[in-house]
Formats: sequence, C-alpha cells, structure tokens
Amino acid sequence: MINNLFPQAVGIYKLGRDLTEKEISFIKGQEKRPNKGNTTSKDNTILRNRPLIKLRDFIETSVADYFKTVYSPQHSVSLRITQSWVNYTEPGQFHHRHAHPNSFVSGVFYPQANQETDRIYFYRDGFQMIDLPPAEWNTWNSKSWWFETGTGDLILFPSHLQHNVEPVQGDQTRISLSFNTFPVGMIGDEVDLTSLHVDNVQGW
Repeated sequence: MINNLFPQAVGIYKLGRDLTEKEISFIKGQEKRPNKGNTTSKDNTILRNRPLIKLRDFIETSVADYFKTVYSPQHSVSLRITQSWVNYTEPGQFHHRHAHPNSFVSGVFYPQANQETDRIYFYRDGFQMIDLPPAEWNTWNSKSWWFETGTGDLILFPSHLQHNVEPVQGDQTRISLSFNTFPVGMIGDEVDLTSLHVDNVQGW
C-alpha cells in the first residue's frame, strides 16, 4: 500500500453562472500597470468594489469551505481577503512563476479563460538532492502539476506554492482575478504557548 503523506491541497470551485455584463465591463475596464509577462490592474483591492459584490460573496464562501475542509481550525479563526487584483494576459503573453508572501491561502478566479488551452502550473517545494528521471510521471515523482482553467473557475491553494501560467494560445485575452488572505481570530493555542490574537487585517 502506498499512502499520500502531507499532500498539498488545491481547491477547484465553479461559479455556476455567467458573469453579468456589469461585472465583465468593470473587470475589463480597469486601469492597468505593467507586470512580468503581462499586465495587472492598478486597483489592488478590486473585490471591494460594489459591481463585484456577488462575485466576492462566492469567493468568500469558497474560501471558508476550503479553510474548514483543509485546516479544520480548533478555535474561532477565519480567512480574510487582504488584497485582490486583475491580471490581463494577451495572446503570446504569460504569467511568470511566483508565490504569494505574507498570505496564508491565495486564489485565482477566471472571468475569461479557454478551458482547452489555459492551464495553471504548480511546483513542488524544496530542492531534490537526487534526481532520478522517471519512466512515467505521477503525483509522487512530478516536479510540477497542472490543472485546466476555464471561465468561471476558482482555484485555491497554499500561498507558498509556486505557480505560473504559460503563454496564451489563440487570440483571446486571458483574464484572471487573484487574491491573498490572512487568518483573523485566535491563532495557535494558549496551553502550547503559541497563541496569537489577530483582530484586524489591513486591506479589507
């Protein structure tokens, strides 16, 4: 028997509806700034805006479900969104490999993506001293793994997990809405001398 030990939890949630014209127009109409390989919105608290309130509700509900399922915290603690922004990746552009410091769980929602060609890649943590090329890839020997992404998909993952998206194929701009979170409430344990009370998080 081979068991999965200490797996990385990547959550995939579906919006289950089309974005409204108002939501799409607001997301596409943001003022942009340069990023590595693509562009991103100047507004880094995009989910605060009223046109995205229903989308924010879906994201917050999904984050709460992921947090409860994966971490099952003992004390009263929740994840609060700290920053959120939109990425615009034109045909031929890409989203560079990176992680999200100063965040606990991060997420990417796709207002516009091609299910057939768009993928998000995640990478194994740590340096491997011995490198044995496998005859066949699996979840234990792979250095990276990818998931298809389509319009309306939400991907949640631990913020330390490095990830990237390859160049856009075709002629449609890939649009993704990314965000970070941080725990608010009772973190740790009084008896174990690890307790920390976080009452507020700047940015939300």
